[in-house]
This record gives sequence, structure tokens and C-alpha cells, in this order.
Amino acid sequence: SSETNELRLGEAAELLNVSRAHLVTLLEEGEIPFHKVGTHRWVCREDVLDYKTHQREEAEEAMQNLTDQAQELDLGY
Repeated sequence: SSETNELRLGEAAELLNVSRAHLVTLLEEGEIPFHKVGTHRWVCREDVLDYKTHQREEAEEAMQNLTDQAQELDLGY
């Protein structure tokens, strides 16, 4: 049903563990699709979860790159 699919800003921010202000920035930059109903922004739960998964993958890739570089430089990791 639509009430479980659509998230208010506060719910989406909580799901991503970010501030509402940061979430608004992400929305305005086009990182996560949203639509307005009156003055309220709504996002689709699936879009929020997709963004969260993508961010986690990028973070893991960056960490792996740092680990690889440390090993190449023989920093003891």
C-alpha cells in the first residue's frame, strides 16, 4: 500500500541515518528522486534503500582501495 511505500522526510532521514537538512540537500541535488504534495517532500522507500545500498557499496570500495594502497606501500595492513 502507498503508506508503506512513501516516506516523509523525517522517516527517510532516519532510514539513512542523516539529518533532515542533509537529506534535503541530497533531494535538491537529484541524488534521490522525490515529489511534493503541497509543501511536503515525499520519497519512495525503494529509492531511499537503493541510495543507501549504493552509498554502502561506494564506501566499501573506497575502504578496499585504501587497504590495497596501504599494502602496496607496505604500511603493515
